[in-house]
Formats: sequence, C-alpha cells, structure tokens
Amino acid sequence: MKLAVVGGGSTYTPELIDGFARLRDTLPITELVLVDPAADRLELVGGLARRIFAKQGHDGRIVTTGSLDEGVEGADAVLLQLRVGGQAAREQDETWPLECGCVGQETTGAGGLAKALRTVPVVLDIAERVRRTSPDAWIIDFTNPVGIVTRALLQAGHKAVGLCNVAIGFQRKFARLLDVAPSDVHLDHVGLNHLTWETAVRLGGPEGENVLPRLLAEHGDAVADDLRLPRAVVDSLGVVPSYYLRYFYAHDEVVRELGSKPSRAAEVAAMEKELLALYGDPALDEKPALLGKRGGAFYSEAAVDLAAGLLGGGGSPYQVVNTYNNGTLPFLPDDAVVEVQAAVGAQGASPLPVAPVDPLYAGLIAHVTAYEDLALEAALRGGRDRVFKALLAHPLVGQYAYADGLTDRLIAHNREHLEWA
Repeated sequence: MKLAVVGGGSTYTPELIDGFARLRDTLPITELVLVDPAADRLELVGGLARRIFAKQGHDGRIVTTGSLDEGVEGADAVLLQLRVGGQAAREQDETWPLECGCVGQETTGAGGLAKALRTVPVVLDIAERVRRTSPDAWIIDFTNPVGIVTRALLQAGHKAVGLCNVAIGFQRKFARLLDVAPSDVHLDHVGLNHLTWETAVRLGGPEGENVLPRLLAEHGDAVADDLRLPRAVVDSLGVVPSYYLRYFYAHDEVVRELGSKPSRAAEVAAMEKELLALYGDPALDEKPALLGKRGGAFYSEAAVDLAAGLLGGGGSPYQVVNTYNNGTLPFLPDDAVVEVQAAVGAQGASPLPVAPVDPLYAGLIAHVTAYEDLALEAALRGGRDRVFKALLAHPLVGQYAYADGLTDRLIAHNREHLEWA
C-alpha cells in the first residue's frame, strides 16, 4: 500500500508518522512518500520519520521528494496538509481583520476566506495531477478551510473526503471523563467544518444510550473551561459546541483578546523553529513532547482510521468526516459539504441519519453554508465583487462597511497568491 503526504515537510508530520507506525496493523503501509518543495524542512522531517519507523519496527519505506508527480504516482491515497503562503500568510490572516473590528482567524471569518482563496486553486491543481497519475487514489483533505476545500474537490469530480480532528478530540476527552474506552463513545456530531455541535454522546454505537446530560451534569465545569465559555451557556444549550463557536458566541470578547496579545501564528512560527531544530537531532527517534502544543491532537489516529476505511481495511465503521450533504440536513442543498458521522468504506463516506436540528444551530449552519457558496465562487472565479459578497454574507462580518474595508485588505495582503488580482 502506498500513501503520499502532500505538505510532508510540515512540522505536523511526525505526529502522522507516529500514528502510521503504531497502527500499522490497521493500515499496512509499504511505501510512504513525503512531498514538499521545501527541501531543507523535508529532509529534517523525513529523517525523523525514518527513525520513528525504525524504532517502532515498521518495515515500510519512507521516501522524500520535491516532485509532486513522482510522489503521488501509483498512490492508493493522497493526504493533503498544505499551508499556501506558510506561517507568514497565517500571521496576516490573524491580524488585518482586527483593523476592522472583526475576528482574525485562519479558518473562519475574513482570514478564513483569504486562506480559501489562496488554497482552492492550488489544491485543485494537485488533485488533477493525482487524477492523471493515480486515478483510483482517494484524496484525504486535512487542509483548511476543510469544508470549502472538500467541496471544491467533490464538485470537480475527485474521490475526496475531508477530515478534521475536532470530533476525535471530543471523543477522547469525553471517554476520559466517563472512564470508558474511546471506541465506546459515539458522537452525534452535526454541522459544518469548524461549526459543529455534539448533540448526543452515546455509549456503544449510533443506537446507544445518550449520556450527554450526565456528562454535563458531572463534568460541565471541565467542558466549559475547555471551550472557554461560561458554564451557564453550556448548560443552557444542553449540547457541546465546537471551540470555534466561541468566535460567534463571544465575538467582541475574542476580538479584544486577539488585539491584546501576539498572534497564534507568531507563537506557532517560534514553535516550528524549535521543532525543526529538534528534528535535526540524529538521536531523536520519537515525536517530541513539544509537538503536542503545536495543535492537531489525535490527527494521526483520525487519518489512519479514515484511510483504512476507504482502502477496504480496518478502521472504525463510523467516522466523522466532511462529505456531500445529500439530504442529511434537509435545510441545506444536497451539494453542501457537511461534517457528520458517516459509514466509511471502499465506496466512500455515507452520512448517517441526523435527528432534526434545533433552529438555534440550523440557522447558523444555513447562514455559513451560504457564505461558503460565495467563498467557493470567489476562489474559483476571483474578482473584488465576489470577495465583497462573500464577506458581507459571513456572520462574523455582515456589515457593508466592514466588508468593504476587509475586501481591500484581503486583496492587498494576498495579491501574490491571487492570479486575478
């Protein structure tokens, strides 16, 4: 089995490698190709990857290359983990929206739109090249904004599924609080990427007992603290929102916070320098503890689970993924991309039925879906007017004066990545 990781020079990659090594019975990889144009980073990451495999007794071959076509040729699955523009672009995404009093974040709001505009054309080019060299390969997208990028891939006819680590993070957290095995926890997870709610926590599977009321009663303080929301808000909702919902539920508070401290991008950039120095140590043969602060917790387990399911091997029968709605949420178009539990197999991901969604959540889901429609149109066709309309439609922007100012800033900061600009 051959897998290719595009963006293999990422400091995230050792987390993925560790999962591939530990879970080799679930996903028996014979060749793993790390693809990245940044040769210096790639060799540091590739060297550590080989040492991790060797220490854990994995006999798979690890190859590094700067050639996309060579890397993906003959692959059974291609995992995308790109950051077009690097941490410098992320720094901009997180800062210039604050000049207009809006949240600066790399996956939602104005910064998220900027990332989508930079990313979608690049991902579609990669996918076309995968289709030419390996037409049967699955594309697993971990590249943000996952919902918009996955929708672009699916609309272009690619065999693609989107993946995020939010759901598996909640699964592991809830399992620890409930003192059960993670595999015993099934989430009723509903919404869009980075706009989701856990509406039930079931033990044993989709039909299992819903223990969410007990979880909130006994551990509500811990859940609320992790979300950085008041306990009273979580109790009132009676569900567990993704931590990304804080950008919506406490917008002004978040804007004040973001304006008073260094950006997350600056923190990550400093952390990456330290990680790359560690990766260059020939004695290091395991992922360093510092990587746990980088983000992407349980990313490797989720990736292995999904790849194994799509390639007809092991993997959990039900997994939270990003895929076409196809009637799952009846208030959305069929070609919207939703993030829900799905049965995963060699034919792809088939969403499980979802209980009727409360209007409090359905309204916001529909609102952001409309924004994503416009964002994808802007990413595919360009133009200032399309960017403006997408920003005006986003609930974190929503005022014409803000949208107008943000449009000019977005274009100015991303001109080198936007052919039409």
